[in-house]
Amino acid sequence: MIVPNKIFSMPLPNRAKSVYCYLCGRANKKGECYPSSTTIANDLSISKRTVFRAISDLEKAQLLKRKHRRRSCGGLSSNLYQLGGGMIV
Repeated sequence: MIVPNKIFSMPLPNRAKSVYCYLCGRANKKGECYPSSTTIANDLSISKRTVFRAISDLEKAQLLKRKHRRRSCGGLSSNLYQLGGGMIV
C-alpha cells in the first residue's frame, strides 16, 4: 500500500507517522496487516511502549482500527490493523 502524503502534514507525533508508514508497507490490498508489537518495535528500533502510544495516536486520529485476534486454541495472537480514515490510495 502506498503511504498517502497527507499523513506528513497531519498534527501527529513522529512515532505515529513512522508506525503508520511501516504498517502501510506491510498492508495488503485491503489495507490490512497483522504484525506483532514486538515485530514493529524491532523493525523500527523503538520500544514496544512507543509502538502502543503510536497505535493509540492513530486510532484517535481515526487512521487505524485495531481488532484483537485469537488463535484456534483460544490464546491471543497479534492484532489485525485496518488502515483507513479516507487515507487509503
